Amino acid sequence: MEDLQELIETGLLELYVLGDTNEQDNLLIEKIGAANPQLWAEVDAIGLALEKYALDNGIVSNPIILPFLMATIDFSDRMQAGETPVIAPILHEGAVAADYQQFLERKDMIMPDNFKDVFARILSYTPEAITAIVWISQMAPQEVHDHEYERFLILEGTCDIHIEEDIFHLVPGDYLQIPLHKSHHVMVTSKIPCKVILQRVAA
Repeated sequence: MEDLQELIETGLLELYVLGDTNEQDNLLIEKIGAANPQLWAEVDAIGLALEKYALDNGIVSNPIILPFLMATIDFSDRMQAGETPVIAPILHEGAVAADYQQFLERKDMIMPDNFKDVFARILSYTPEAITAIVWISQMAPQEVHDHEYERFLILEGTCDIHIEEDIFHLVPGDYLQIPLHKSHHVMVTSKIPCKVILQRVAA
């Protein structure tokens, strides 16, 4: 499949926006998108249509979904505008904020004044990992990941990450990986939003 219209008709772009495509589909979409910039405009339109549908139908969604949908649209717009992709390092036990300094120094990687719940900016995307800067104002709701490891590096503020019965008290510089198949949620414990490098790595 090399044709943009044929790809649109498959419904894969809707799944891509929702984060439900596999690695092979992602590679296909990115290959066609490299030759057809219109694809990213279609991705943006789908994202906005899904958001409008949710608002019009009064759907109460997971507060994580919309910030990451908007971050995905923003990332697509940046790539379409010619931003040179830079692959962020994989988070690990010895990772430090300085490993991400080139991203943290960017003037567009800032927290808005009036965000609610969660705000995210994607740093890089590969089939292996998606990396973002995320600000959490009070909490991030319960989630379970079956196909990806979620990793945190705390930059500012403090939080408690609850993994089922265990509670991890995190401060700037701390790293934590969420195990697969484990229910978890985040509670901010500082007066300021908790700013983290968040990475989801394919299992």
